[in-house]
Amino acid sequence: MDGKSKPGVPYGGMTDTWVKKHRLIYIGATRHPFILSIRDGTVDLSAFKRWLGQDYIFVRAFVPFVASVLIRAYKKGDESSGDMEVMLSGLGSLNDEIAWFKQEASKWGVDLSQVAPEKPTQHYCRFLEELMRPEVDYTVAMAAFWAIETVYQESFAHCLEEGSKTPPELQEACQRWGNDGFGHYCSSLRNIADRQLEKAASGSEPLVKVSEDVVSKAEVTFLRVLEYEVDFWNMSCGTAGHSAPKP
Repeated sequence: MDGKSKPGVPYGGMTDTWVKKHRLIYIGATRHPFILSIRDGTVDLSAFKRWLGQDYIFVRAFVPFVASVLIRAYKKGDESSGDMEVMLSGLGSLNDEIAWFKQEASKWGVDLSQVAPEKPTQHYCRFLEELMRPEVDYTVAMAAFWAIETVYQESFAHCLEEGSKTPPELQEACQRWGNDGFGHYCSSLRNIADRQLEKAASGSEPLVKVSEDVVSKAEVTFLRVLEYEVDFWNMSCGTAGHSAPKP
């Protein structure tokens, strides 16, 4: 966020260039008023419960997306760099994540079977489905994967920093995505994304006829993720005027 290197997080790659180039919307996604309200202890718990139900729906749609990236990693990833192992660790953790959502929903009195996806959730899930299409390049899908996970890591880690007043009952939620282990996982995703982007930019990516087009599409996808994330936070707060692009 501040341009300084964090432990385990590489800087200087194309993803770093994007973050700096699109700093305003990146900050909008990772320092959204919903997140800031958790950090300063003023969060409306009804907003948190709304987020909980909607994010459960999103995570279930996220599972097949991650599986599709895993298949791409098998076909086009760098075996020596352990791309598949990184994807497998992420896919495996989603089982625990879904179980956590069910546990939290029970604690907060949220009946997940009665939660209907709101429009921003529908649009975001549809976006994931678009990214699973066979014609979507591994580099583009990887950029989205990294961005989606990183927004949560950056956001919830902020709620755990010194001086935060995050309510005790929300500490566990913040720890789930804000812990150092998840930060290192996001760093691994970033390494893969940067490596793929470098290959595409240099024209060395096999079977890619127009490498510049792949890089351009990846950057547009990164921006779309940020827009969808802002829209998702807005929905959680009950804010009108959602801004995400409609499919």
